Amino acid sequence: MEQKKLHYGWIVIFMGLATTIAAHGFGRMAYTIILPAMKDGLKFDYTQLGLLGTGNFIGYLSMAIIGGFLAARFGTRIVITFALLLMGVSMILTGLAQSFGFAFSMRLLTGLGNGAAYVPAMALGSAWFAANRRGFATGIVSGGIGAGTLISGLVVPPIIIAFGPEGWRFSWYILGGAVLVIAGIVFLFIRSRPEEKGLLPVGVDEGQTFQPVASNKEKTSSLQWSAVYKNKAAWYLGIVYFFYGLSYIIYMIFFAAYLVKEMGFSQSWAGGLWATVGGLSVFCGIIWGSISDRIGRSRGAALAYLVLGLSYIIFALIKIKFGFYLSALMFGLTAWSIPTIMAAAAGDFFGPRLAPAGLGFITLFFGIGQAIGPALGGYMADVSHSFTMPFLVAGGISFAGMVASLYLKKPSTSPE
Repeated sequence: MEQKKLHYGWIVIFMGLATTIAAHGFGRMAYTIILPAMKDGLKFDYTQLGLLGTGNFIGYLSMAIIGGFLAARFGTRIVITFALLLMGVSMILTGLAQSFGFAFSMRLLTGLGNGAAYVPAMALGSAWFAANRRGFATGIVSGGIGAGTLISGLVVPPIIIAFGPEGWRFSWYILGGAVLVIAGIVFLFIRSRPEEKGLLPVGVDEGQTFQPVASNKEKTSSLQWSAVYKNKAAWYLGIVYFFYGLSYIIYMIFFAAYLVKEMGFSQSWAGGLWATVGGLSVFCGIIWGSISDRIGRSRGAALAYLVLGLSYIIFALIKIKFGFYLSALMFGLTAWSIPTIMAAAAGDFFGPRLAPAGLGFITLFFGIGQAIGPALGGYMADVSHSFTMPFLVAGGISFAGMVASLYLKKPSTSPE
């Protein structure tokens, strides 16, 4: 009996996982852990440290939008590789920073690379997998966010302890070097489209009709970018995604501050609970991607929003350890559900070729929500002198996302 060969699409998806570990886990999430030592080393105040985070976010958001179109134009492999190289070099240079201006420039460049790598990686499932397996494949890629966060949390503190006052610099050197290694591996193994390997996507049988992704020559003409921004579905998907950006960031930003400053728990206990969230979130993309494959993107997103909303409200109202554990469990298992489902939906609505561009477009709405959320949550906390109100409002916003998701229609015709 002939043994079935492993489809190359699985190798590509695990290269996508490696990309999100590097892009989000090392390039973005590690900053939270390095921040205190960086503050001491450079004598920055919290306003300057906050501005470094803002610089990273500006770079991420701008290139998340453009990067999707670049991937549709030049191919995922080229864009992801160059984006990771930019990230690796700029992270190493961050370790050499002596001034605020230089550090800000490097964090901005890291953000540009992050956005350009993340969006095309999340769209890989649309090119390499049939629609009924797209969510599961995308979930594997999104698992890199939690995995990278967890790895950073385990690796960075020992580096900082080992190298003392200069430990934050060595953290950036080591993480940047790791990103460069991942860039090389990704370049060797990742491919933009199944046709490059003479294959059909995973889940598409030889007898089935399948519209292959256009070649690079075909893509140079117009790329039909108007097919994205003139599509009403793109705008509606963006609105659904906006509610996630606006609500989840309130929970993430004020999670530890609420537990330590308002509830009186130790920093280590709050940090341990947040590490648990990171560990659980490794699996949430696969869970919710698979759910959306089975029950549809609309109902999958609505269910995810319901669980997220309940986790915020429980966090606000059940002010005992049981409530905090329950909230962390629910959020951890649902944290990256909406990004995973939105990435799969982009493939459903725009097809494999324009999926990165479509995902980049709707990421703009997510980014706007993510930019508004911290200011909104902080203002409500200042006015009410409590974090209870921000978390309750985050829950309400999440429920609004649930309702909006239920009205998300299926594509009228399959782009495949």
